[in-house]
Amino acid sequence: MRVAAIDQGTTSTRCIVVETGGRWHLSGTRAHAQNHPGPGWVEHDPEELLANIRTLLRAAGPVDAIGIANQGESCLAWDAQSGVAFSPVIVWQDARTGPALQAMDSAAHARAKELSGLPLDAYFSASKLGWILRHSEAARAAHAAGRLRLGTTDAFFLDRLCGVFATDAATASRTGLLDLRRGVWSEELCALHGVPVSALPPILPVDHGFGAIEGVPVKVSIVDQQAALYGHGCRQPGDTKITFGTGAFLLTLCGATPVHSPALLPTIAWRQGGQPSVHALEGGVYDAGAALEWARGIGLFDDVAELGSFEGPSALSRGLVFVPALSGLAAPYWDREAAPLFIGMRHETGRRDMIRAVLEGIALLTAGLIGEAAAALPLSRGISIDGGLSQSGYFAQFLAAAAGVDIRVPAMHELTALGLAELCGVDCGQIRAAAAVFQPDGSVPEALRARFNAALTRARAWHGA
Repeated sequence: MRVAAIDQGTTSTRCIVVETGGRWHLSGTRAHAQNHPGPGWVEHDPEELLANIRTLLRAAGPVDAIGIANQGESCLAWDAQSGVAFSPVIVWQDARTGPALQAMDSAAHARAKELSGLPLDAYFSASKLGWILRHSEAARAAHAAGRLRLGTTDAFFLDRLCGVFATDAATASRTGLLDLRRGVWSEELCALHGVPVSALPPILPVDHGFGAIEGVPVKVSIVDQQAALYGHGCRQPGDTKITFGTGAFLLTLCGATPVHSPALLPTIAWRQGGQPSVHALEGGVYDAGAALEWARGIGLFDDVAELGSFEGPSALSRGLVFVPALSGLAAPYWDREAAPLFIGMRHETGRRDMIRAVLEGIALLTAGLIGEAAAALPLSRGISIDGGLSQSGYFAQFLAAAAGVDIRVPAMHELTALGLAELCGVDCGQIRAAAAVFQPDGSVPEALRARFNAALTRARAWHGA
């Protein structure tokens, strides 16, 4: 079997062709524009995303199946008949609905968490979809005429590319509109956000089949993070992966029964045909790769090759701390007002010291998520990581030391694509077998973690100063 795995991400779309027997190659990647029409607003052009997917599929050559991974919470509205979008894609990073959500009473916050497992936060799709209806006259007119479609980007792609209006259970669990216990859209949550249930897509198993593109079946559609979880080979409760892309996202597999955590969020890992949903716990850092792009933009480094190793003791041990809260803080804080913060700079501080502090700050926030996961259920030995930051040996070693766990870095780092291929039916165990393992070395003791936590407290208090 030869699978074209489309990873439609926040900054680019990638196509990796994976074949039975362990062969794979990146057939192409295409970046897309990031639009910021207002403070805290992040948008994509849905037609540009579609065009990039089509281009990459053509470049992939003959394949037997297609799997598509989506951004998760990014969403839009479009016309059921023409397919024309009534809105841009409002990206998961977008914070425009934050003030309105904060203004909701405590009963609404508690009820939303009870039903969906998710807090009322601008990160999720629910409030974004409601915002579109309130601000788009065309969308309201289409709803009145019975032609409105609302959904995450996967439903839009499938509708336009395959003529199938659908989403999968894992993606639905990221909207804030799913009744997590029952696995169906919640009329109560839809009413809370002003989202008509009739405009939402049917929820299908991940491997249900989603039509075809030019005769090639789309066998799988799922959230990128859940695809990566599958690609890392996580199958047993306690298995954990972290993907370092624009943000950093931890997922810990729970099995058929949800596990409660006061800090991490319940989510559906996947639901395959004829089987109950597999559950997971999720936690995120908003700014991982995004923090590095910011650091590159202000001249702290020029090339990722510079991030592999550093000389001397850590920046943290020398009193230099960075809190990577450029978009605020995600789990467990859910604080969009937290400020990014450098503390401890001196006359001798140089750009190498500062970029090192950026790496360490991302690692320390991530280590906090690992600690929360370990408090919720026993973790398997070693945590598997992927994404751009995983390619820095310094980062992986610092994360192992900060979290006190083994960190495993597979040699093949396109784990989202690997998960898509495996869900399509390709045996990818051989590809995943080779990995580097980084072990705790005692270089980040509790006193240094406390130093970072003190800076974190100051970052959260800064907006009120």
